[in-house]
Amino acid sequence: MGRCYALRRLHDRILAFADTKRNDAAVQKKDPDITLITAEAPIAATTHGGRAKCLQRLVRLDLPVPCTLALSFQTVRRIAAGDRPDPAQLLSPFDHDAILCVRPSSEDPDWGGPGAVLNIGMNDARYVEFSERIGKTAAAALYLRFVQSFAVHVARLDPDVFDDVDPDPVKGLKQALAAYEEETEEEFPQEPAAQLTEVLRSMARAWEGTSARLLRQAKGAPANAGLGLVVQEMALGLGEGECGSGVMQLVNTQTGARQITGRYLSQSQGRDALQGGADALFLERDPRGPSLEELAPEAFARLKAYTALMRKRLREEMQAEFTIENGKVFLLDGVRVTRSARAAIAIAVALAEDGIISREEALMRIEPRALNELLHRQVDPTVPRDRLGRGIGASPGAASGRIVFTSTEAQASAARGEPCVLVRRETSSEDIRGMHAAVGVMTHRGGMTSHAAVIGRGLGKPCVVGVTDIQIDMRREQLVFPGGRVLKAGDSITIDGTSGDVLAGDTPLLEATRDPALATLMSWADAVRDIAVRANADTPADAGVARTFKAEGIGLCRTEHMFFESDRLTVMREMIFADTGEDRAAALERLLPMQRADFIDLFRIMQGQPVCIRLFDPPLHEFLPSDRSGLRELAEALDLPLSDVTRRVETLGEYNPMLGLRGVRLGVTMPEIYEMQARAIFEATVDASREGAPVVPEIMIPLVSARREVELVKTRIDAVAAAVRNETGQEFTYRLGVMVETPRAALRAGEIAPLVSFLSFGTNDLTQMTYGLSRDDAGRFMSAYVQQGVFPEDPFHRLDADGVGELLEIAAERGRKAKPGLVLSICGEHGGNPESIAFCREAGFDYVSCSPFRVPVARLAAAQLAVKSKITQDVDPIVR
Repeated sequence: MGRCYALRRLHDRILAFADTKRNDAAVQKKDPDITLITAEAPIAATTHGGRAKCLQRLVRLDLPVPCTLALSFQTVRRIAAGDRPDPAQLLSPFDHDAILCVRPSSEDPDWGGPGAVLNIGMNDARYVEFSERIGKTAAAALYLRFVQSFAVHVARLDPDVFDDVDPDPVKGLKQALAAYEEETEEEFPQEPAAQLTEVLRSMARAWEGTSARLLRQAKGAPANAGLGLVVQEMALGLGEGECGSGVMQLVNTQTGARQITGRYLSQSQGRDALQGGADALFLERDPRGPSLEELAPEAFARLKAYTALMRKRLREEMQAEFTIENGKVFLLDGVRVTRSARAAIAIAVALAEDGIISREEALMRIEPRALNELLHRQVDPTVPRDRLGRGIGASPGAASGRIVFTSTEAQASAARGEPCVLVRRETSSEDIRGMHAAVGVMTHRGGMTSHAAVIGRGLGKPCVVGVTDIQIDMRREQLVFPGGRVLKAGDSITIDGTSGDVLAGDTPLLEATRDPALATLMSWADAVRDIAVRANADTPADAGVARTFKAEGIGLCRTEHMFFESDRLTVMREMIFADTGEDRAAALERLLPMQRADFIDLFRIMQGQPVCIRLFDPPLHEFLPSDRSGLRELAEALDLPLSDVTRRVETLGEYNPMLGLRGVRLGVTMPEIYEMQARAIFEATVDASREGAPVVPEIMIPLVSARREVELVKTRIDAVAAAVRNETGQEFTYRLGVMVETPRAALRAGEIAPLVSFLSFGTNDLTQMTYGLSRDDAGRFMSAYVQQGVFPEDPFHRLDADGVGELLEIAAERGRKAKPGLVLSICGEHGGNPESIAFCREAGFDYVSCSPFRVPVARLAAAQLAVKSKITQDVDPIVR
C-alpha cells in the first residue's frame, strides 16, 4: 500500500509515474473504463458512481486514501453480461501481496447496491505470511471474514452453514473452510486473481437482477441506472500496535448541532464499530466510556483535521470512514452525512455562515416540503409500523388518539383531555367543531382538496383521506380493515398525514421543532423571493398562526366557517327558514355584531396587512341537520312542527349543490346576507383603524360567472359602504375582487376586470369544473389514472399547467389588458405547492395564498425559484 500511495502522490504532482515498472498510465490509455483513481483521472459520478468520484476528491485533497481502482458503469455491465476483465490489468496498480476489497459505487448512494466484500486475496499461503506479521489470531480473522463473505455473496451458500463456526478465529477458520468444501464440493479458491474476478462478476450480476432493479426503482432510480465498482487496497485494521476502524462526522445527524459523533472499534474492519457492543469506543472524550481521543490522541487529531478539511473543501458535512493500521490513519471513504430535515437546515445555515457556501446555495439545498417535518409531529422513523390501511396523506404530521365517529364525541373527548381521531365517511361544514377538537381526521372518501383535507391543512392537523380499503360501520361504531381486523370506538389509532398510513395503537411520535436555523434560513428566503405569500385563515387563531409564519396578509378568509359555533348556528338556521327578506334581515341583524367582532380580531392580529374576505359561499343546506334527532332539535329551537322543518329541509336539498344555489347566486337572490357581511366588514374597519394602521379590507365575491353578477353585488356593497361612512363620519377605502372558480369567469375576465381591483383564482373548484371531476370523489380512482399515465399527477395536488393553467393565463392576459395593474393571485390549495408557485411566478401573479402551516414551504419554494431565475439570467447565452 505504501508504494502505491507514494507513486500516486508523485503522479499527481508531475502527471507521470517515475517508476517505469508500473504501467498504470498505459492501463488508463488502453481502457479508460478501468481507471486508477488519481487527481487527473477521467472519473465522474455519472460514469463511475458517487463513491469513485468522492474518493478522487479526497485524493485531490492529498488525504491518505489507499490505492484504488475504479470500474465504470459500462465495465460492470460487460462483466454482468459475461465478459471477464484481464486480471493482470486489475491487479497491476497494487503491490503483489496486497489484500483488496470491492465496494459498490452507484450514481446516487440512496439507490443502494451489493454489499462490500473485504479481504480479497487471503488464501492459505497469505494466512501463513500474515500470521508471522500480525499474529495468528488476526490473520485467521481476516481469512475467516473473506471465506464467509465469498461463500454467501459469491458462491451463494446459505448463511446458516456458518452458524456453528467457533467464535475463536483460528478454530472457526478451519470449520468455515471445511463447510465451504462440503457445500460446494470443491476447495476454496486460492488464486487472488480468480477471487477478484468472481467477486466482480457476482456483484455486477446482483445489480442487474430483477429484484435489485425493482428495489432501486422504488427508491426513485431510473430503470437503466448504472453501477460502478471500486477495488481498493485494504488498510487491515487488525494486527500489532493500535489497529481498528470506525466512522467520524462533525455534526449530529438529528439536530445538525456541531458535535463529533461516530464510533471506533479496535481490531476491526469496515463499519464494524457501528454494530454496537461494549467494545466500541467513543471518538471524543466522553463520561460514558473510553474514547479514541484517549487511546490514540495523534490519530484522533488527524482524523478531526481530515474531516474538517473535507467539510471546507467539499463544501458539505461528510462522514469519514477510516481505518487505523499500527497507528497510521487511512481514509477509506467519505459520504454525505445522513440527516433529518431539522439537521439539513442547521447544516446548510452553518455552512453559509462559515462562508463555505453562499446563502443562495443554502436555500437551494433544502427541499421545501421537508419543512413539514419541523412544523408538525412525525411518526418516529426508527419504530416498526403496524399498518392497518393507507389513504392519501392530505395534511402533514402525525397524531395518535382514540377513535370517535361524530363531532359531538370529539368535543366531549377533548373536554375530558383525551386525544381523539375523528373518523368520518367524509366531512362537511357541520364537522368543523369536531375537527377543531380532534388531534387528527381520517375519512373514507375524499382527495387532496376535499373538505377534510382543506380544513385539516388550515388547522395544521394531520389528515388522511380516501382510505377506501376500510369499511366504516357507523351504526356499530367500528372500522373493518383489510384482513378482517376490527377496531371500535375508543380504540387507539395513529394517522400519518404525510405518508397516508393508518397505524394501530399509539405509535411513538417526534415533536415538532422550531430551530433558530429555520428562522435564519427563512429570513434569507424572504430577502430574495419576488412573489408574495399570504395565508388562508378563517379565524383569529388561524390568523395568529399566519403571523407566526410571516405570511404577508390573508389571501382567503372563508366567512361561512364563522357561523358554525353553537350560538350562531341557531340564528343562521332561523335566517334560512325566514320567508321574506325582512325576516332574513332581522335574523342577520343578530349575527352582525358577531361577524363584526370576528373581523375586528382579524384586522388587529394582521396589524395593517391585507385581509381578503370571501363573502358567504356554501349552499344553505350545509347548515341544516340531516338526521332525525337533529331535525327534532331544530324544530324545538324554531318552535315549529317537525313535519314543517323536515319538509323545508327537503325543499332546500339540491341534486348537485356544489353547482347550485351558492356563492354569488345567494348574494343576488338573498342580498341581505352580503349586505350584513359588508356592514360587519366596514364597521370593523372603522373600529380597527382607530387603534392602529388604517385598514383597507379586500372583499371577494365567490363563484362568479357573469359580469352582471358583479355589478349587482358591487352596487349593494357600495351602498353599504356609503351608509357606514355617513353613520360613523369616518372615511375608509376597500378593494372589491372576484374569486375566479368557473371556466367562464376566466374566459370573460376582460369584462369583469374593469369592475374590480383583483382576481383571485380558486383553483380547487376551477380544477373541479375544468376537468368535470368531483374533488371529493376523485381520490377513489386518481391513483389508477396517474399510474396508467392518464394524468401525470393528481390535478388537485399539483396545478394542471396545461389545461387549468391555460385558463389562468387567458384570464390574466385579458384581465390586465382591460385593467392594467389588476392584482392576480391564487388562493386555492395549489398556492402552497412549489410547482404551482413556479407557474404563478412565470405568469406574473402578485401573490399566492395557502394554508397557514404551508406558508414556510411556499416562502422557501418562491425563494428557490428566484435564485434559479437569477442563475439563468447570469449565465452567458452562448454558454447556456
